[in-house]
Amino acid sequence: MTTKFKKNRQKRGHVSAGHGRIGKHRKHPGGRGNAGGMHHQRILFDKYHPGYFGKFYGPIVNIDKLWSLIPQEVKDKASPENAPLIDVTQYGYFKVLGKGCCTASQPIVLKTMLVSKVAEKRKGSHKERRRWEN
Repeated sequence: MTTKFKKNRQKRGHVSAGHGRIGKHRKHPGGRGNAGGMHHQRILFDKYHPGYFGKFYGPIVNIDKLWSLIPQEVKDKASPENAPLIDVTQYGYFKVLGKGCCTASQPIVLKTMLVSKVAEKRKGSHKERRRWEN
C-alpha cells in the first residue's frame, strides 16, 4: 500500500493519533515477551497455559524395574511374537525414566503417560526389540 493511503496520513494534526490521551501508546507496557508470567500476567498464564511453570513430581519408574512389574505367569507365556503389555499406570506410575537397562531380551509393549528423554533414547537403541505406546 502506498503511503498516501495509510491511516496515519489521516491522523496528522490530531494530538494522539488514535492512541488516546490517558493510556498512551508506549513501547512495551507489559514487558517484552513472556515477562511477568509469575507476576502481573499470572492470570493469563494460568488461564491459557496451565502447567507452564513448575516441574513434574509424580510417581516414576525406571527402565530396569519394568520387567519386575510383570506377573510370573505372563513372563512364562511371553515370546518374541507374543510381547507382554505393561501398563505402568495400573501400578501407580505416571512417568518412565531411563536409569539402567531392561535386563530381559524379550520385547515388551509399554503404556505410560510420560517418558523422559533418556528413556526415549534407550528405547531407540533397542528399537528392534521393543514397542512403546504412549
